Amino acid sequence: MAERAQPWGDHVAAVFIWTAAAVVTSVFVWMLADIVWNGAGQISWEFLTAPTDDAGRAGGIGPILVSTAMILGVCMAVSVPLGVGTAVLLSEFTGTNVTFGRLVRRSLDVLAGVPSIVFGLFGNAFFCHVLGLGFSILAGGLTLACMVLPILIRSTEAGLRAVPNEYRMGAAALGISRTSALWHVLLPAAAPGIVVGLVLGVGRAIAETAALLFTSGYVDRMPGSLFDSGRSLSIHIYDLSMNVAGGSANAYASALVLVALLVPINAGISWVADRWLHRRLVR
Repeated sequence: MAERAQPWGDHVAAVFIWTAAAVVTSVFVWMLADIVWNGAGQISWEFLTAPTDDAGRAGGIGPILVSTAMILGVCMAVSVPLGVGTAVLLSEFTGTNVTFGRLVRRSLDVLAGVPSIVFGLFGNAFFCHVLGLGFSILAGGLTLACMVLPILIRSTEAGLRAVPNEYRMGAAALGISRTSALWHVLLPAAAPGIVVGLVLGVGRAIAETAALLFTSGYVDRMPGSLFDSGRSLSIHIYDLSMNVAGGSANAYASALVLVALLVPINAGISWVADRWLHRRLVR
């Protein structure tokens, strides 16, 4: 019996999907090629470790990388436990029809769409002035944590809700406490959602500029503590591109380093999640 021909609508949808994928891939390849072409020649060990000089036209990005790592560390240290804990509360202890849960979810959806400049103004008013942290790495990291939390919470909650109810009922039938079932069964099963939230959160945090201009500042010296001002890599790129004449070469090199950092960070997050999931399953 002859195979039934596919409707023309399926062909149109396939063409549209492949065209969209090709356009997105082409734009990404073009941007990456431009950054590599203009920035690869500047990359060296000295560039990665030396302090900046002549407003960034010369020298390296050693202090910039340290400040970026400290800001990102503060952001993740605050947002991950709060985000996962809130997601567990919303998915496991708050029903979908509970007013409190609906309000929290709608608030998170609104916050996820708030422009970063608004978070920067809030961080400047609250962390820098009300809490007295001033322009500091700590204030910048806390502001980024506020930006990352909506994404992390909603993706983790979606991952937990995607876990079949049979997992919960099976754990209850075996007499496993709710806390143990959450730690040993539900969270490992929701690991893909948590990883997605972490990857998206890290990507937004490490590339953020507007919010950090008002909180961490843009001092390019080596920070001595979390209470010192520090320039992130994204701010360094912005400053070289917009405010420093003759800084384009180092701006391209810094952009290439920023893109290159995302690869091991995202790979590390996935590796840690896979190892954690493997250990839970083995036990």
